[in-house]
Amino acid sequence: MLTKKELMWLAIAMFVLALSFSQMKTAGLFWYSLIGIFFVMIINITAKKIIGFYFDAEVETDIWKVQRFGFMPNRYLKNPIYAGLFFPIIFSALSFGKLVWMNPFIFEIKPKIYRAAKHHGLYSFTEATEEHMAFIAAAGVFANIFFAGVGYILGFELFTRLSIYYAFFNIIPVSDLDGNKMFFGNKIIWSLMSAIVLIALASIFLVV
Repeated sequence: MLTKKELMWLAIAMFVLALSFSQMKTAGLFWYSLIGIFFVMIINITAKKIIGFYFDAEVETDIWKVQRFGFMPNRYLKNPIYAGLFFPIIFSALSFGKLVWMNPFIFEIKPKIYRAAKHHGLYSFTEATEEHMAFIAAAGVFANIFFAGVGYILGFELFTRLSIYYAFFNIIPVSDLDGNKMFFGNKIIWSLMSAIVLIALASIFLVV
């Protein structure tokens, strides 16, 4: 179940990504991109929420913000930069539409302490570990790759490309993004998902 805040960011992010990806070359490409990106994002978010439920935790999706700068612990911007919205536009503009940053979201998890205590014991699962977050992030990436395959079989070329591109940007270990959660939570999971995504990415230039 998506919250009002999640729905708001989903609507804004899918518009920004569709605009950046299509470069408004044609109205048809924009609308196809918008629909494709919507399903790509919903698949990713839903998969993470399902695995979060398995870990007795609520997964909350938010737009990617950058507030800290430099390496000093006390260096913060007064107001955060909405990187999840600006990066797609900047990358698209600088590359003339050839490269679009496709990962606008981060996620946080809130353990359901009482439910977890009932299932696993009073002192179990009261805090989400980095490994839990790695599994949740990996679920989103895996779901995107799986449905990219489904899309290819059904002949939805644009959806297949968008799914694989989205998965690729979700394995990059930067800031608070999913790739970072996987990399520091479980490097084996990150390596496995990276290999799968890179194989899928290489395949779209050969068979799609």
